[in-house]
Amino acid sequence: MGASGWDYVTTCDGDAEAALATLQAKVFQEEYGDDARYRSLEDLYEDEELMGTEGTHTILDIDRVVATDDPPSSSAMSDYGTLRPLALDRVTHHFGTDRPSVEQYEELATAAHEAASHEEYEQSLLGECRMRWTGNYVVLYSGDRPTHLGIFGISGD
Repeated sequence: MGASGWDYVTTCDGDAEAALATLQAKVFQEEYGDDARYRSLEDLYEDEELMGTEGTHTILDIDRVVATDDPPSSSAMSDYGTLRPLALDRVTHHFGTDRPSVEQYEELATAAHEAASHEEYEQSLLGECRMRWTGNYVVLYSGDRPTHLGIFGISGD
């Protein structure tokens, strides 16, 4: 099937782990709410064949938030399934500020999806995530108050 990129905007009160859990509950309901195979996110995670090989190609393939903004390493098994903050210098590079808005995130995400070439995508905000089975997040602001996370990543076989 190949890898799939994904991105979301979700509310956040300052706790990235709680925001991830809330987003995953929403995406699980959207993707599997009427599916008799999985009654809960835990049931989905117990399906080792799906989760160990193909994945869901969504935020459901991420299982934890890590504090480091160091890029993940494909040689470190502990880096798989992680969501990490995008480094501040990269946030400033893409947004021109360290306090981007939801609207700015959505504009850059749309531009990445519409990239005319692979090279153009690689230079985009979403191109910052280069390792499968990982993701990044950016804290988004309304004025000076953090209100949302922009979350993006890649998963799938």
